[in-house]
Amino acid sequence: MTSASFRLDRFDPARDSEVLHSWVVEDRAQFWMMQDHALDEVREIYTWLDEQPTHHVWFVRDGDDTAVALLQDYQPTAEEVGSTYDVRPGDLGVHFMLAPATSVRHGFTAEVVDFLLGEVFADPAVQRLVVEPDARNDKAVALVRRLGFELGPVVQLSTKPAQLAFLPRAAAGR
Repeated sequence: MTSASFRLDRFDPARDSEVLHSWVVEDRAQFWMMQDHALDEVREIYTWLDEQPTHHVWFVRDGDDTAVALLQDYQPTAEEVGSTYDVRPGDLGVHFMLAPATSVRHGFTAEVVDFLLGEVFADPAVQRLVVEPDARNDKAVALVRRLGFELGPVVQLSTKPAQLAFLPRAAAGR
């Protein structure tokens, strides 16, 4: 999967866990809930995810082949969140994390998100995206609102209070 400036690259736990580990232990990644994880723990988690037919993990790479974001997609029925709302055919759960910024690039988040929306909605089976950021993560909740997601209820998951939000294909302009 490619774009003029970005491409999706399947996450390889053996190759990519060190880079991801450096991201998830930062203070800004507190809501990813992996700040206290050792590199081997991150590799183990992502090896397990890589083995699941219901989950996919990708690095978004730029033209210089640098990882600039992480995308995880999953079937909501394979996760706890799937028991908290009426899952529809065509629902796809997603998690997204930007790499730590090395410079200020105005509009960069919007560029990456636009690329990702194009990639996930390129599959005609995907009719609606589902996200469930930590309800206490004001920045993430504000971002999904700006992106046009419809806020659903806050539900209690085993690890967090989650703000459900949905983005139908039509609302994404795809």
